Amino acid sequence: MFECQLYFQFLHTKNNYFMQYILAEKIESIMKLTLNRPDKYNSFCREMALQLQNELDDAASDKTTRCIYIIGSGKAFCAGQDLSEAIEDNGITLQQIVTEHYNPIIEKIRAIEKPIVCAVNGVAAGAGANIALAGDVVIATESASFIQAFSKIGLVPDSGGTFYLPRLIGMQKASALMMLGDKISAAEAANLNMIYKYLSDATFESEAWKIAQTLASMPTKGLGLTKRLLNQSFSNSLSQQLHFEGELQVEAANSYDYQEGVNAFLEKRKPLFKGE
Repeated sequence: MFECQLYFQFLHTKNNYFMQYILAEKIESIMKLTLNRPDKYNSFCREMALQLQNELDDAASDKTTRCIYIIGSGKAFCAGQDLSEAIEDNGITLQQIVTEHYNPIIEKIRAIEKPIVCAVNGVAAGAGANIALAGDVVIATESASFIQAFSKIGLVPDSGGTFYLPRLIGMQKASALMMLGDKISAAEAANLNMIYKYLSDATFESEAWKIAQTLASMPTKGLGLTKRLLNQSFSNSLSQQLHFEGELQVEAANSYDYQEGVNAFLEKRKPLFKGE
């Protein structure tokens, strides 16, 4: 009995320690995930990366969650990897950091068939920038900035940066930003088509949240299928993509949301979608 009490006390202590790095808050049908190491500009350590993976899994499996909203606490979105963890003799290698921390995060963000909003509230550097760019809708506050900081310390971009950034802004721009490590303002990022839009600092939080609310109220079953199509488009030929569109259009047409959308249109009322 005493051993069981010690075990549950250990779990409680461990979970309290584990919970401090990601704040998960369900607000109506939106799961808000806040990166929460503000004293480190929300840079990732192992515990933080693993918790974000767990929270993404939970949001993916929760049928009542229809949109995921990722933001940073304090002045930064995410400064990438906590370099002290990477250089300390703690048994964690750079290979582990890439393959066990960041790769699963990027894969989960892209695989979850729900809209994911990345609200970049400050600097997004290194892996932090590339995690943001993996989102479905990326919004930045006017004073935010994006930095491919890897070259400054002799590393190569990871977290999907070399995959998504050239597709977003073109090979020449992506190559220059990654090699030179230039700081890009939110306005420049929007002009480069790196992000969806930027908002004034004064209205950022409220306006970014409204976008998440809009997405959560939409037919999210169809949005998830759209995301699947977009992911597949990177490797399909035109003929393959046309075929895949046809398959998923049939799946979308069999959804509750499609029937509700058509009925609401015919009845001249506002639809009430369920994401089903």
